[in-house]
Amino acid sequence: MKIPDDIWKLGQARHIARSERNFTEADRLRNQMWSLGWDVIDADGDFRIEPKVLHSKYSSSRSIKEIDCGEIAIVLIVDGFQEDAVKTILGVRAFSAVPIVVLCLSEVGPLEALCDEKTFVLHLAEPCGWGEAASALMKKIQAEYLVLMDPSTRFTGDAISPVLSELRKKEFAAVGWCGGLINLEDEWRTVDDKGAGEVDVLFSYFLAVDREAGILAGSFNPRAIYYRNADIEFSLKLRHSQGRLLQMDLPLEQDRHHGYHDVDPEFSKAQSKKNYDRILEHFRGKSAILSPRR
Repeated sequence: MKIPDDIWKLGQARHIARSERNFTEADRLRNQMWSLGWDVIDADGDFRIEPKVLHSKYSSSRSIKEIDCGEIAIVLIVDGFQEDAVKTILGVRAFSAVPIVVLCLSEVGPLEALCDEKTFVLHLAEPCGWGEAASALMKKIQAEYLVLMDPSTRFTGDAISPVLSELRKKEFAAVGWCGGLINLEDEWRTVDDKGAGEVDVLFSYFLAVDREAGILAGSFNPRAIYYRNADIEFSLKLRHSQGRLLQMDLPLEQDRHHGYHDVDPEFSKAQSKKNYDRILEHFRGKSAILSPRR
């Protein structure tokens, strides 16, 4: 790859500044190169120049560094189908400037081009399940509230302001768009959608949670492979720790959910059963933790 002459000269000037231990000047020159789309890598007493990589690379979920996002941030966990996530992010940006953290469990692809001061794209080299990814992000993203959002969910209006207004009241540990009540008649095996109101379960199509309450409740189970049963288990953890959950009508719509429709059905069925058996073992029969029936 041919490096432009002006970029090469900046790299040489930075190398000289470092050799003279003028680190302030070296940092200034590196930042200038970054602003022009290039990175400089020091190695074995020399240096090389490469196109700037905007996303952050991590070996595993355990190595993710803290990200300060202010009061509220959206979290997207992306495992393939990156174009869906691109559509979702552009849709969010049409209505809100809220920070967005994207965790890629596979290739970053076109998401790289969306990186900016409010859109953080992370990539894991070591694969992990949905529960492990969500739990890691809940610990590492420094925000009072987190919105876990599926890449198949689309904004049709400002969904952040009404959610933030509700969370600030501190009456509910989490609010969301899709959820329901545990069906007691079939021994806790299904969830019935009863519409807006207090619920037992919220799903991460769009799930906004008080981060501190989520961590105190035990966060998401890192052994959960798929989001749905991880959401049920997490919701019941919140209920068990005295947290209330609210389902809201929000300006959102659902596109094709590839994580549900486009995976090996046998693998999905086996993992879902394993996760749900664990939920039943821990919570079935503990009706006192459930919200009022309606």
